[in-house]
Amino acid sequence: MTKALRGPILGVIIAILANAGMDAVGLSDSSFASLFPLTLIFWAIQRLPRKSMGIAFARLPHYGLAILHPAAIIGAIALICLAAGVVDIGKIDWLKARNDFLLAVAISIPLGLLTEEAFFRGWLFGSLQRAGMSELKIVAWTGIAFSLWHIPAVSMNTEDAVPFAQIPVILINGAVIGAIWGMLRLISGSIIVTSVCHAVWNAGVYVLFGFGTTVGALGVKQTALYGPESGFWGLGLNLVLAVVIWRWWKRRHGSQSY
Repeated sequence: MTKALRGPILGVIIAILANAGMDAVGLSDSSFASLFPLTLIFWAIQRLPRKSMGIAFARLPHYGLAILHPAAIIGAIALICLAAGVVDIGKIDWLKARNDFLLAVAISIPLGLLTEEAFFRGWLFGSLQRAGMSELKIVAWTGIAFSLWHIPAVSMNTEDAVPFAQIPVILINGAVIGAIWGMLRLISGSIIVTSVCHAVWNAGVYVLFGFGTTVGALGVKQTALYGPESGFWGLGLNLVLAVVIWRWWKRRHGSQSY
């Protein structure tokens, strides 16, 4: 392990331990907040410039790309569920679902920007760049770190916990989703873009498909198969999208950094 990588690795370990500690004492609802002070501390220690932290506005098309990810994956899975007959459209309260979705997006954008996005796509991304890591490795490792950070939430006795058999899928999918958001950070240079994507994703998944053992508005109970985060359909579609985005980016910018 090179000296330049000690900081990022230690920072991720501390973040995971802080998350686990808060989940263990019943503070799972706010455990994500521990990332805010950690980001400020690590940022101050390394003195990364704002550009390296992704603190910048992006061009309008980048926000469209951010919305494309959740819209494409969640929309495709919803259609698959409809075709499979596991959705009862007549029982869906569309007005409540819409209001819950919009409220979740409005709350999640600033919260995500200050916590998960600031830490993983902000400080960690910039820290790995400073260490001289290639773009592909940065995208991959920030995705893996993002997934590992979620282990306490999905495995301990929290509201986000899933059945044991679903944990491997949700963690692998978490790494893939984190990598997709890392690509958005790479493409746009902005954690505001990734915060929008993260917020729309969370709102869409949790409102329509639920979280943990909670059933969402669509009434889909077979989340081990159909869940955008915890199901095989979600994992497969996210993998395909990750490859498509990376190949598109590579064609546009050459292969020297890969």
